[in-house]
Amino acid sequence: MPETLSPREVFQKLIEGIGAGRYTELAELYAEDAVVETVFEPVGPRRVEGRAALRERFALVSSSSPLELTPANVVVRETDDPEVVVAEFDYHVHHRLTGRRFEAANIQVLRVRDGLIVSSRDYHDHLALVLAGDNLPQLVAALAEPEPEPK
Repeated sequence: MPETLSPREVFQKLIEGIGAGRYTELAELYAEDAVVETVFEPVGPRRVEGRAALRERFALVSSSSPLELTPANVVVRETDDPEVVVAEFDYHVHHRLTGRRFEAANIQVLRVRDGLIVSSRDYHDHLALVLAGDNLPQLVAALAEPEPEPK
C-alpha cells in the first residue's frame, strides 16, 4: 500500500506541478468532492466544487494560459490542525504574450485528508495577472455587468 502524503508534501506536489506546467495532472491531488475558493478572483467563479470541475479548469489553463509561473520564496506553515497547512509564496511570472515579467504574491490554505486536498482557499494577486496581460479594459467591462440572479 503506498504511503499517504502529508499536507506539506501534497502542497509541494501541487506547486511543483504548477511550476512545471503540468496542469492536466493537478486534479489528481484533489478529493472527488474537493472545494476550491479563489477568494480574490475579480470575475468568474470564486468557488469550484469537485475533482471533475477542477480537471476541466486545469485543462483550460493548460491549453490557453499565456503565463509561466515559477514558485519562489515558498514557506509552508503547519497548524494546530494536522490536516491544514498555510503556504505563502511568490510566483515569478512571465507573460508570454506581452513579455512582461513580474512577481505575484500568493497564500493558500489547504486541508488535506488521506493525501488529497479536500478544500483550498486561494489568495492570489489576480489583478497583477490582469495588468500583465493588458486585460484591464476587459476586467472593467466584466465588473460593470450586473451579476446574474442566484438560482
